[in-house]
Amino acid sequence: MTGRYLIDTHIWLWYGLQNPRLRAPARDAIERAVKTGGLAVSIMSLWEISLLESKGQITLGMSAEEWLVEALKLPNLMVLPLELPIILDAHRLPGDFHADPADQLIVATARHHRLTFITEDRKILDYACQGYLRAHATGDKELLST
Repeated sequence: MTGRYLIDTHIWLWYGLQNPRLRAPARDAIERAVKTGGLAVSIMSLWEISLLESKGQITLGMSAEEWLVEALKLPNLMVLPLELPIILDAHRLPGDFHADPADQLIVATARHHRLTFITEDRKILDYACQGYLRAHATGDKELLST
């Protein structure tokens, strides 16, 4: 993978739905990455969106299938599959990480591809502070210079 960023599921939703919770530094970094081919999502994010929509926990304004088909048209967006090293790393993450399997797989994907992760998930940001993952919150000014 030659990209630069892996975005968390909620970040992809916020970007696609133009949610104001996605702060300018992250929006700008995502838009730069779209132009250069440096933006990726994990296949797990597609699964999470489908699951959340089916349970009524998110409203997309259309079916999950329709939303995903449209969202995947974003130029240069790469969907990263689960690979054996990612699956194995997910349940062996170093340091202190929480037990959510989807988050484990998404974080393992970012680590495997050496991508910077954009998220607002406090547990994942705290994990990044342990030094095992490069991650930024959406308001981090560092995103403006990368």
